[in-house]
Parts: sequence; C-alpha cells; structure tokens
Amino acid sequence: MLYLLDTANVGEIEKAAEVFPLAGVTTNPSIIAQEKRNFFSILKEIRAIIGDRMLHAQVLGESCDEIIRDAETLQEKIGGNLYIKVPVSIEGYKAMPKLKQLGMKVTATAIYTPGQALLAAQAGVDFTAPYLNRIDNISGMGVTVVQMITTLFRLHNMSARVLAASFKNVQQVNDVSLAGCQAITISPDILWHLAEHPLTDMSIEQFNRDWTGVYGAQKCIYNLD
Repeated sequence: MLYLLDTANVGEIEKAAEVFPLAGVTTNPSIIAQEKRNFFSILKEIRAIIGDRMLHAQVLGESCDEIIRDAETLQEKIGGNLYIKVPVSIEGYKAMPKLKQLGMKVTATAIYTPGQALLAAQAGVDFTAPYLNRIDNISGMGVTVVQMITTLFRLHNMSARVLAASFKNVQQVNDVSLAGCQAITISPDILWHLAEHPLTDMSIEQFNRDWTGVYGAQKCIYNLD
C-alpha cells in the first residue's frame, strides 16, 4: 500500500513527511486554490520537501492540445517524479496515450465507474483515481467500485494501479485497503487519525507509570547503569 498526502499545504506536508513513510503528494486545482498563492511556487516548495517522491499535479486545459501543453509546462517547471493528472473527459482520454508517448507519467482522475478506470488503463495510464466518498454520496458504494476496478485490472492484466481518493474517515481507508487498492491519497487529518488511537496513548501512559513506580523518572534505557 502506498500512502500519499492529498494537500498543497506545505506546512502540513513537511510535518507529515518527518513522521510517515509517504510515497508522495497529490494536488488538484481546488486544493491548490485553497492556498491562495502562486501555483508554481507551491508545487516547487512541495517538490523541495518530498524530494523525488511522487508528485501528482493536475492540468487545467480542457482540449487535448491544451492538456498536452499544460503537461509539458508542468514537466518543464516542476519535473522529477511527476505524474500528470488528467480527468477522464473525452478530451482527457484522447490526451492520455499522447502524454505516454511523450514519456510522461499519467494519473487518470475524477473516476466514478469501473468502466472509466478500465478505459483509462487501456490508454496506458499509470494510476487511476476513483473518488470514493463522492461515489458514496451518490449512493454508488465507493468501496465496491474500487474493488471492481482492482478486479478488472487483475483479470485483464492491466499495469495501471488504483490510487483511491476522496476519503472522509479512517474506516473508508481500511475498507479500500482490504479491497485490494494499491495506493490511497488522504488529507493530513485522516493520516494522523489513521496513525493514532486513544488506547495506544493509554498503554504508553501505563508503561510509564509502571516503570517510574520501580525505577523512578529515568525513562531512557541508554542512560541506565
């Protein structure tokens, strides 16, 4: 399982990257716009933090030619281990194989059905990004859609991987992990919730009480005689 952080907030990325084995960062126009700063400055700062880990950045162009020009600009200005996010529109499908022919890595995004994902995989993309919670919001059973996509890829021997997106809680993350999803991208808030549990904190507190009751306040083993 690959864990990516779905944010453009460089402070949150820096904080999480110090703790967790992140595979990279994903962004989209809405996430970037929340920062209210220069688009390329944000992406360059993210690249500086994560190094050569994956960075997924989305095109804004709507026609095939515009998508390709946007992708070339991103490749030129940001570079590194960059994945061009392309929505699964008609023009997006046209652009995907062309971008691959240009040697770019591609993530098909805004996916709501297994058919959309399979078409994108046939076009040669590296990742497909189904929107789990948004599917749930239209009574579409997001986890089932992710499971169907992973099954289709396995049955048809597709090299594309599933990068599930749009999560609202930790249980959804657990469910898609069990469904065979290869990668997820989640908000910083969900990432921290995934790692933490109040009973873990209680256990640590109990360890400390038991230790200090016998050995005192010294908590570092390497300082013991």
